[in-house]
This record gives sequence, structure tokens and C-alpha cells, in this order.
Amino acid sequence: MHLNTRITLFILTLFVLVLNFCFAPGNIISWDVYGYYLYLPTTFIYHDLGMLNESVILELMDKYQSSATFYQGMKMPEGNYVMKYSMGMAILYLPFFLMGWLGANLLGFPVDGFSLPFQYALFVGSILYSIIGLWFLAKVLDRLFHWKVASICLILIVIGTNYMVHIGMYGQNAMSQNYLFTGYALVLWLTIKWHDSFKLKYAISLAFVIGLMALSRPTEMVVLAIPLMWGISTKDSLLHKWNTLWKRKKQVLLVGVIIFSIGMLQLIYWKVYTGKFLFNSYGGNAGEGLELWSPFTYKFLFSFRKGWLIYTPIMIFAIAGFYQMYQRNRSIFYSLTIFFVGNLYLVSSWSNWWYAQSFSQRAMVSSYPVMAIAIGYFLVGLLEQKREVKWGIIGVLVFIVGLNVFQTVQFDKGVLHADRMTRSYYFATFGKWSATPEDQKLLLIDRNYSGTDAFTNETEYTGKVLNSFDFIHENGRPGKTDCCSFKLDADHIYSPVIEAEFKDITHQNHAWFRVTGSVFLPDSMDTDDFSLVVHFSHKGYAYNYKTVESNGLELKSGEWNKLSFDYLSPEVRNHNDQFRAMLWYRGHRSILFDDFKVEVFEKNK
Repeated sequence: MHLNTRITLFILTLFVLVLNFCFAPGNIISWDVYGYYLYLPTTFIYHDLGMLNESVILELMDKYQSSATFYQGMKMPEGNYVMKYSMGMAILYLPFFLMGWLGANLLGFPVDGFSLPFQYALFVGSILYSIIGLWFLAKVLDRLFHWKVASICLILIVIGTNYMVHIGMYGQNAMSQNYLFTGYALVLWLTIKWHDSFKLKYAISLAFVIGLMALSRPTEMVVLAIPLMWGISTKDSLLHKWNTLWKRKKQVLLVGVIIFSIGMLQLIYWKVYTGKFLFNSYGGNAGEGLELWSPFTYKFLFSFRKGWLIYTPIMIFAIAGFYQMYQRNRSIFYSLTIFFVGNLYLVSSWSNWWYAQSFSQRAMVSSYPVMAIAIGYFLVGLLEQKREVKWGIIGVLVFIVGLNVFQTVQFDKGVLHADRMTRSYYFATFGKWSATPEDQKLLLIDRNYSGTDAFTNETEYTGKVLNSFDFIHENGRPGKTDCCSFKLDADHIYSPVIEAEFKDITHQNHAWFRVTGSVFLPDSMDTDDFSLVVHFSHKGYAYNYKTVESNGLELKSGEWNKLSFDYLSPEVRNHNDQFRAMLWYRGHRSILFDDFKVEVFEKNK
């Protein structure tokens, strides 16, 4: 590596260190990281990987404030839990977990997997991964470009993108993006080294890196496009690559066996705790998943809510750099382009395409080593342009980097919101250090993730009746009796359902629902429970499932009891997803249900 590239790398490494320690998290083992990490303490400390004793997990979560709810696990009918996330990140965390275990024993801290030694070990270890990632990216760039171009690429990635938010701020260095960024830098370097020498050690290293990346996030299998397509630019080079792989088929077979063996760890875990080798661990929430036939690519790139090219505009030049790459180094163009298109397709197919609580698109951060190469080729082409063009574009690049730094500060101050941005709010706060109350009215609705919905601003909405049932028989007899109400008993446990597709309810991005009904209890209901249920469903699977439970209400027998429930629509996965409301009875006697109604409230325009 050139000395000047090393100097640039050293300065950027210091910058990343300062960022991390200035924004050191209160507890790095929280939220998604808590879910990635949980494999380790449940295996090595509590010896309960199935989490049958859920009280231990919930008590620790409460003690360390790791998460508001245990969304990181999915409860099975047998009583055990299954981790939502695959185990790759836990394996990458393992050395630091062991360091934390040793520190807790030596220093007298609780050896519970979450005390300060465990937190600090993971924090420092994640910084180490960041440094390794930058080191190998610098080696790749130094191999492909003059040191000036390599150095500028490093600066643009670290300072000119959302890298510094998700790698150096808010404890995000323990998220998968940091570790996968390092993984991609290693894949690029090992691919270059293997094609230089075809040595077995590079093939084996490549297999382990790819295997662990895919075990961390299965969609990362798209990284295989890089080594498989590397060096292919023509039909002749394709034939040459095939012959090269065939001559070294034992190495290729070994790579495949290693990747498959690493992947089997997850399949074995699922088999043990679910009875199936293949299991949808996100199945507990049908509201999120891949929409491969209808990706959200346009919104992913251009939405003011979280558009990648809106909030990380320097990547426009990276995309333009693929043209220069085609002109100057076609032997890597197809490899990196196929990867870029495939990766963009996958990450923009995720139903929650805005990847909440992030600046710009955090899902793209891991692929920035590839994008750095594209930026490098753009710069190579730029240096050959006429002076006026060259300095004009350099001025734009400097402005974009300055804008990124300013907007990162805005994000830190809460001016740029983590997941509620709109076009009007963006321009209302552009260049501002703070947002006024009037500005904040332009944000998307503030969703409460505590599990309860509070409809406090009803005057800003207009209501209408979605549907209602009064259950009066054709004879028209008034009153709430057996003949004019709906009876629920052991043979009829569900009331009629009020349902409608989201697209038929509203054309706005959300709506409030008010579900009301009356229940008559003939006698004491001490042992018989019922629930007023509301949820959305996607392809028959329920999500954002909420209820009003009888055991939480003050109900009186021998008279009618009014039920009322306000419900905010979720971020619907598809506009064909269906709203459903009903009463669910779980008793052996009978109750009466009447005056069932659902009202919809839409925001006033």
C-alpha cells in the first residue's frame, strides 16, 4: 500500500475512533443487536438456546433496557422460542463475548452476558471490525488506482456517505452493516489475490468469509457474483474462467462444502427447535418480508422518506462510475455490476424498505466497498475532462460532502427524522439547525411502538363508518335479546367479521379505526375469556395483531358492557392487505354480542 494511502487511512481510522467514543452507546447490546447476540448467553451461560425459561430473558431485558418488547424471538407452540435473526452475527461476536466473560469474572461483574464487560468488549471489538474493513478496502483501492484516487475514494466513503452514522455513531457499529462492510472488503481483496495466484489459502478464506456473511444475512449470497464473475469480459474470457475453475475443481468443491457447512449450522438450529430444516423466522410478523415480485426500488432510491440517492447523493457519481469501469476495466465490470443490481433488487424488495431508525439507506452501507471502486473509476474519468468540467464537478462533490456532514448533524439533532421524513418537511427544514412545531406537522404520523395506540388528535381527522352489525332479526323485534344479538359459545367462538382491503379504506398512508361493540354477560365470567381482535393480514397471515382482553376490563354480569378500541393502521405491506375486526370467545357457556361497528378516520387534507 502506498505511503500516502496509509496516511489517509490512518487519519480516517482516528476519525472513526473519535466518532465511536464520542457517541458511545449506553448499552450496545440492545434492539436488533440484542437479537443477533442472544445466541451466545443462552448457549454458554444459561444452557437454554430454546429459551424455554423465558423469564430469564425477559428479566435481563428489563434489567438492561435492551428492548421495549421481545420482538427478537418467535414463540413456538411447544413453548420454546426461535431467534428471529440467523446466527452469523453471534459467531462474529463470539471472540468479544469470551473477552467479556473473562472480564466479568476477573472484575467481579455479573457473568450474565450483558454486564459492562460484555458491553465494552463488543463495543471495542466492533470498532476493530471497522478498522479491518477500512484497511482491506484501502488495499483494494490502492491495487486498482493511483494513491490519490484511492485516498479520495476512502474520504468520500467515510465522510461523504451515511457510513459515519451507521459505523461510528449511536452504537450502530455492532449492527450487521459494519461487519458486512468488512466482509465485502475482504471478499474483494481475497478475490483479487486468488485470481493472482490461485492459492488454496485464498479460496478457503474466501469460503469462510462468504459463509459467515450469508449466515449473518442470507441475502448476502449475492456476493458470490463477485468471485464467480471476476475476470469475465468476453465470451472467450468466460470460457477461460470456466476452464480455470474446472482445473481447480477440488478448490471449488471445497469452497462449496465450507459455505454449505456454515449454512447448515442455521438449518440444524431450526430443525432442533422447530422440527423443520427450513423455517421462516420472520413468520411471527407477516408484516415484514421480501416482496420479490414487486420491489420498492423507486422509493428506495428517490423517496424523501429515506431515498438512498436523496440522502446519499454522492452515490449518483458511483453509479455513473460503472460506465467508466466498463470502458477501462471490463474484466471486473460484469462482476461488480451484477452484484450491485442483484443487491439493490434484494434490499429494495424488503417490505419495510425504509429500514426504520436510520439515516439514508443503511442496508446499502455494507456494499460500500464495491461502490468505492465505482467512485474510483468515476474519478479516473473525471481527471481526464476539460478543466472547466473537472473543477465544476469537483465543486459539486465538495458541496455534496459538506451537505452530508451538515445533514448528519441534523440527524443527530433530530431535525432529520429517523423514519418520518416527507418531501415537504425536508424542504421546510433544509439548512436549518432546528425544526419548528409547524415544521413537525409535516412529518409522517408518529407511530407508538409501545403496543398501545392513543388517538389524541381526532379533530384533525374526518370519520366515516366502515361497516356495522346490529344483529336484529327480520321480525324487527327491538332490544338486545337472544333473538336480536349474536350468541357466542363453545361451538361459535367468532363473531361475524368486519373486513376490508386497505386500498378500499383509504388512499392515505394511514388511517385510525375505532372498533366498538357491546357484550352481555349472563353470569360471572371468572373463567371465560374473550377478546376484541383487530389486525391486518397479508396472504392470510396476521400482523399488527392487537386486542382488548376481557380479563383486563371491569365487566358486570347481567347487563350490557360497552367495548371501545382505537387502532392505528400499520405500515401496510401491500395495499391489498386486509383489515379485520371480530370478537373471539374462549369459554364454555355463552355471551351475547351486539352493536358491532368500525369507524375509519382519515387525516384532513
